[in-house]
Amino acid sequence: MSANPTPDAGRTGFRVETIETTSLGDRSYLVHDDETAVAVDPQRDIDRVTGLLDARGLRLALVVETHVHNDYVSGGLELARTTGATYVLASGDELDFEYRPVTDGDLLEAGRIRLRVLHTPGHTHHHISYVLQDAAGRVHGVFTGGSMLYGATGRTDLVRPGDTEQLTHAQYHSVRRLAAELPADTPVYPTHGFGSFCSATPTSGDASTVGAQAEVNPALTLEEQDYVDTLIAGLAAYPAYYAHMGSLNRRGAGPVDLSLPEPVDPAELRRRIEAGEWVVDLRGRTAFAAGHLAGSLGFELSTNFLTYLGWLHPWGAPLTLIGESAEQVTQARRELVRIGIDRLAGMAYGEIETLADGRPLRSYPVSDFAGLAAATAQRPEVFTVLDARRDDERAGGGVRGSIHIPIHELAERVDEVPDGEVWVYCGSGYRAAIAASILDQPGRDLVLVDDDYERAADAGLHTEHPEHPEPAHR
Repeated sequence: MSANPTPDAGRTGFRVETIETTSLGDRSYLVHDDETAVAVDPQRDIDRVTGLLDARGLRLALVVETHVHNDYVSGGLELARTTGATYVLASGDELDFEYRPVTDGDLLEAGRIRLRVLHTPGHTHHHISYVLQDAAGRVHGVFTGGSMLYGATGRTDLVRPGDTEQLTHAQYHSVRRLAAELPADTPVYPTHGFGSFCSATPTSGDASTVGAQAEVNPALTLEEQDYVDTLIAGLAAYPAYYAHMGSLNRRGAGPVDLSLPEPVDPAELRRRIEAGEWVVDLRGRTAFAAGHLAGSLGFELSTNFLTYLGWLHPWGAPLTLIGESAEQVTQARRELVRIGIDRLAGMAYGEIETLADGRPLRSYPVSDFAGLAAATAQRPEVFTVLDARRDDERAGGGVRGSIHIPIHELAERVDEVPDGEVWVYCGSGYRAAIAASILDQPGRDLVLVDDDYERAADAGLHTEHPEHPEPAHR
């Protein structure tokens, strides 16, 4: 979490504090005048917001949402209930709780803070942005949610497939409206775009203004149909758990329990694995490769953890966590409640040898693209190379002779991966590690390529046409 004031905070008395959720690629904001505050698009674990309120001695007057979110469970309703603040969302969404509906042109007041509502559809039908103003009407920022991002715009295919083209046209006009109505030096505060799959294309930069976006944002540099065609053509797969977020947010999420789940002994861990339940090991991917419980799955607790566990884990299925420490399990629990995984089946932590309770551990070697190149050149026996990246990444090429199964499809396509020696790679090693843990079973000898894909070219492995009639090297 960072607490960075707006560039003109000294002159206006406003401060915009950023609350980053790097695991989801999102930002929430707390804007205040040193007495009264407004929270924008808060995440589920509201203690990060209430902690700032307490530390700054602030009264929270408003909790505002730019849209009903599709990539996380909002903490807005619970934050409003806890603090007594007014909960604000766009008029038009069908919600199961009381809130203050706002529409285009409405003005919200909180202390010296003024927020002018702009209807900016595109990411969703009822999406709105909030223009930060002072009492004299001077503009000091705009909270754009999933509309104008840094060098990109929010994706437009999360509502219904049939609405995508209409919403893409709407997104184009919304971003252009922001650029037309706001001063060029207006700071832009988006919710999405820092690695979030809610961004239609990758974003760039960590701060920006409306004027700077006029030079780089595709909605402001392309003609309308070119923008629409380009955005729709670039829409790639997004995490499966998104399908549940909108309905959870329309019902309104309650408080979360961040306490540790019930402990599980080694015998029960083994029983759950043998029953086909998800037992997830949170340790680093090289530690997992060096030794892990047979049948457990490796999801390193780092920046990509929440996206890929949420993507692959069957919604509602029992989930047991293994960690190095209680603190690691606690952090994983905090991450999981952000996407609505509130109930955990149990946990275990400590030395993996202890948790194995005398049973042999599974392991496999770790290498890099240089090691793969050497194996390709020097060894005569057959082995398979698996690319676990997304389709849009594979479209730019891959390792010569590799087979391609995106990580989010692997569980359903395991039988397509031959037995024997299998080298697994992705863009950085993170998804390859997950894939290796899914594939790790008797009959396969895994090698994890823990390396950045850009080094594949340095090793002479990259080709624009990686497909090969035989999914193996000889």
